[in-house]
Amino acid sequence: MSHGWGYADHNGPQKWCETFPIANGPRQSPIDIQTTGASYDAKLKPLKLTYDPATSLDILNNGHSFQVTFADDDDSSILTEGPISGKYRLKQFHFHWGASDDKGSEHTVDEKCYPAELHLVHWNTKYPSFGDAADKPDGLAVVGVFLQIGEDNPKLQKILDAMDAIKSKGKQTSFTNFDPTCLLPKSLEYWSYPGSLTTPPLHESVTWIVCKQPISVSSAQMKRFRSLLFTEEKEAACCMVNNYRPPQPLKDRKVCASFK
Repeated sequence: MSHGWGYADHNGPQKWCETFPIANGPRQSPIDIQTTGASYDAKLKPLKLTYDPATSLDILNNGHSFQVTFADDDDSSILTEGPISGKYRLKQFHFHWGASDDKGSEHTVDEKCYPAELHLVHWNTKYPSFGDAADKPDGLAVVGVFLQIGEDNPKLQKILDAMDAIKSKGKQTSFTNFDPTCLLPKSLEYWSYPGSLTTPPLHESVTWIVCKQPISVSSAQMKRFRSLLFTEEKEAACCMVNNYRPPQPLKDRKVCASFK
């Protein structure tokens, strides 16, 4: 499956529906968040994110992005409240980005793009495992954070320092004692809507929580992201850029806001 899709013309988002018909489903992600259409919902609670740095395991170039994986066998790193009920454990986080600083985020806000977007992926512990939860309507909750060009972000440095070790597809190295709380914006005001994974198999199983406030990243730091490769060591090098899916139709969904 991982070899059958990508972000090139021949296997990119516009082709995914050929293998994954759900790509045209009723709750696909990402979307363009129209701020005038997003209604304040007083029932939305503040997010509670409790992350334990000891659960951070490794960092991997999977040929589509890079991801940091966490031990998810207890409730050490969990998301509660916000738009969800119950406990959702952190499984991994990854990023999407563009070839330049003017676009690269998956979600957009009033059609405004950001250069990158962070996704923190959690699964509902009412299911036995991430795999069991991944295709259930309430199985996953993903917190999205926009990256905006500005000052160097020292919180990203440990991630950037690992880039050389995972330059090619399939490369993996240990990545311990990292607290993803440092990647969250100061304000956790958010938009929420029912959506899907933004990569195949595109399961419509995600409660999306998109933070209103972006975090900072410098142009030089974004260049480090773009130094990664979609390709394996033995293949002709192809830089990992534009690894994002464009916004999908909102259809009959409502976007709620935790703020007025």
